[in-house]
Amino acid sequence: MLPVAGAVFEGKFRLPWVGEGFHGAGVMRRVVVGLIGLAVVAGVLFTPVSLAAGKPSARPPGVSAAETLSQVTGVAISPLLGVGAVGAFRYFRSAESERAGLSWYAQPWFWGPALLVVGLCFLKDALGPAVPTALKKPLDVAEVFENKLSGLIATGAILPMTLDLFRSLGVESQAGLGGAGIAALDAGGLLGLLMVPFALVAFVAVFLVSHAINVLILVSPFATVDAALKAFRTFLLSTVAGTSFLSTELGAAWSLMIVLACLPLAGWAFRLAVFGHVFAWDYVSLARRRVVVGNGPCMAFLARTVCKVPRRTLGHVRRDEAGNMVFTWRPWLVGKPREHLLPAAPHAIGRGLLHSELLVTNGEESDDILNFPPRYNTHEREVAEALGLGEVRDVGLRAMWAWMRSVFAGRPARA
Repeated sequence: MLPVAGAVFEGKFRLPWVGEGFHGAGVMRRVVVGLIGLAVVAGVLFTPVSLAAGKPSARPPGVSAAETLSQVTGVAISPLLGVGAVGAFRYFRSAESERAGLSWYAQPWFWGPALLVVGLCFLKDALGPAVPTALKKPLDVAEVFENKLSGLIATGAILPMTLDLFRSLGVESQAGLGGAGIAALDAGGLLGLLMVPFALVAFVAVFLVSHAINVLILVSPFATVDAALKAFRTFLLSTVAGTSFLSTELGAAWSLMIVLACLPLAGWAFRLAVFGHVFAWDYVSLARRRVVVGNGPCMAFLARTVCKVPRRTLGHVRRDEAGNMVFTWRPWLVGKPREHLLPAAPHAIGRGLLHSELLVTNGEESDDILNFPPRYNTHEREVAEALGLGEVRDVGLRAMWAWMRSVFAGRPARA
């Protein structure tokens, strides 16, 4: 729906659930980093000490590394399904006397509800056209947030999953690691710990690209496109599982190809994920009813590349003392703030059906350079005043509707 209507959104980062009077960029950066750190630390704290005490095995380290790569790739493509399935597999494969000592993700209290949620999502997708759009889109919004939450949970599961695989190396030399829930790790466990950073990088890259599918489903108005995107992700996940079943080496090679393909796409997928989160949250929380447009910067998204800054970059726009339009953004939301001047030209606020825009105008012609999130809907006049602009004009479907009314009413459309 949004991209079909020409919507590309971004702006400087703030807490999306508060009004514009709250500058929460620093807070959000700390929240994001803190949540990721908490997930990893939780994975350490709830990793049983028994991880380091597996039975000796003749498996070489390369086999465990290959299995780790395949497993992490599969989990990244579908986090809740991946972690739940791996947990259930570990649970049923273990002897009954060993199940109490399994990691948290392999306990029934986790993988049972996780697979239940996955089943409900699958049921929603299987019904397809039978689900009314008015009901399906809110469910798609909920699935976007569920995918983010499950990705965070899966991040915390990477450490115990990796250690679970490497502990079976059974090398008897001990490396003491006190505290944080780990009393002692053998050499196999230490190799697993060293593998964790690489596993996290692979997981994040693949997860971001996979999550982009959820965002594309959210903004797509066609059920057939939704089904095709879901089918593609399911097919990709099945290829990882299938190749790993046929051969550990083949599975690792295919997973490595997926990871290498996702690494250069991670930036694009990250911007799309941020865009999807901000827009979904604004619609779900009815942010336009709470937003207060002050005289400060306004959140916006680049609608096209500006000074080599890619489209859908999140930032803020303001007018400086010299009268220039300035766009401020942070690389990956946490980098040092950077500023770029927008093209010096007449500007206006475009009032669209789904979102508003900052336009570069040339008489009656106009082109969007920034897109504002839905929180500014019905606040276009206030945004124009905040940016020192005097013109607000209808764009997109709203402009078409205004033109049709003018034709049938016999009078010109209002700007």
